[in-house]
Amino acid sequence: MSRQIFNLPDLGEGLTDAELVNWLVNVGDEIRVDQPIAEVETAKSMVEVPSPYAGTVAELHGAAGETIDVGKPLISVDAAGSAGPAGGSTSAAGSARAAEAHPDAEAYRNEKRAGLQAPAEPAEPAEESGSGNVLIGYGTPGGHGGARRTRRPKGSPGARAGTAAPVAEPRTVSASAPAVAAAPDRAPRAAVAQAVRSAEAGEPGAPATAAPSNGSAPIGLAPQVVSPLVRKLARDGGLSISEMQGSGPGGLILRRDVEAALAGSSGSRTAVGSADAASTSVADAGAETDARTGLGIATRTPMKGVRKTVAAAMSQSRREIPEATVWVDVDATALLEMRAALKKRDPDSTPGLLAFIARFVTAGLAKFPELNTRLENDEIVGFDGVNLGFAAQTERGLMVPSIRGADKLSARELDAEIRRLAAVAREGKATPAELTSGTFTLNNYGVFGVDGSAAIINYPEVAILGVGRIIDKPWVVDGQLAVRKVTELSLAFDHRVCDGGTAGGFLRYVADAIESPGTVLADL
Repeated sequence: MSRQIFNLPDLGEGLTDAELVNWLVNVGDEIRVDQPIAEVETAKSMVEVPSPYAGTVAELHGAAGETIDVGKPLISVDAAGSAGPAGGSTSAAGSARAAEAHPDAEAYRNEKRAGLQAPAEPAEPAEESGSGNVLIGYGTPGGHGGARRTRRPKGSPGARAGTAAPVAEPRTVSASAPAVAAAPDRAPRAAVAQAVRSAEAGEPGAPATAAPSNGSAPIGLAPQVVSPLVRKLARDGGLSISEMQGSGPGGLILRRDVEAALAGSSGSRTAVGSADAASTSVADAGAETDARTGLGIATRTPMKGVRKTVAAAMSQSRREIPEATVWVDVDATALLEMRAALKKRDPDSTPGLLAFIARFVTAGLAKFPELNTRLENDEIVGFDGVNLGFAAQTERGLMVPSIRGADKLSARELDAEIRRLAAVAREGKATPAELTSGTFTLNNYGVFGVDGSAAIINYPEVAILGVGRIIDKPWVVDGQLAVRKVTELSLAFDHRVCDGGTAGGFLRYVADAIESPGTVLADL
């Protein structure tokens, strides 16, 4: 059978995995080249993945909600008009018998697909004239040049199913203990594959061993050699693989062991130290108790997607940037009055307040370009222009789309871009370039009803300006107390690239522009 396996492509911007949101095809469907087959959500956006092959959908590798690593199988497609060879039915029958003989056969096969066994080299694609359309990181057959397929070198470990890979620094295994590998990465693929095949067939006993090519002592399968799928399940659940014993061949930790441990089942084989009677009774009751607080754990929410990306960026910003914050109260009465007058004359195209402030920010960065830079290998990198990012709250979390060439746009043009980018960010359709190309960030947290914030710099930028809510406050005007519309501006900046004088000068410029917008706009 001419079967092509399509692996999840590189989605760009250093992303290593994606969450499968929804399948757009089913097993048995006829598909064409470039037909969307699945919706996947990365840490940056949600995209439709097109198929580079035409034919019949043979297998869908994963279910909605699962996270798939880049380079792992996404879908298998049988070429149009192909028929299985004679041996195919035998193989299928064998798989069916294995499934009937062992209730966990399908789980083993899923774990094997997740990485225990080297994937078979995909067949050559059928002679198909693709459109050449490109999703980030790959192209379909046809177009300008053929699709590039990465193959495993013939001499590399695991190139042939029956060949064990040479193992560096082999260690002699004690005869009184199960044969184990020195480290998970050194376990021969053939031995791992044999263990899984034995499990599928329901064979008892320890896994077979494979002799390294250097003639040293045989090395077998260690209990620590665990499927990446099982490792991830344990890691997401806060479990340590090293503290568990498995129910599989030779102590192999299986999915059911991790699930039992997460559920607090009495049948779990988790290796634990001494425990007091209270914790034992809680485990027997099927509940999970936090050891530090003694409280019951209500939920466990894996950190992934946008939340995981935001967490990583914020942590990196705090670790690497020695930031300082300056702030000032600003009388925004004149700006509000000017906008109200414009809205009376042209209610449909009057820019929002954020667009006016964005215009003042770009003008301020032209006077204080140190804040529109990036620190890179002990060099301060300046830019010819401003890509102004702005924080947008979405259902998927906080996004920071950026307006390219914001310094060249008017307030009306900035307003149009802010509205457009906010919409695509909320729909999950913003491109990685739109979400990662900013050079300075403007954050309007006043929409949440707060006055101020010591914002975290959007790494690798060097500054971020925050705008609080505009409220009535007592203010002295010409020596007289009056009620004015007041807001607070706060600027967090990287103290490595500039000093307080530069930061204060920029902040004062933006504040003066808000207080006297007509004067500043006349010069822009």
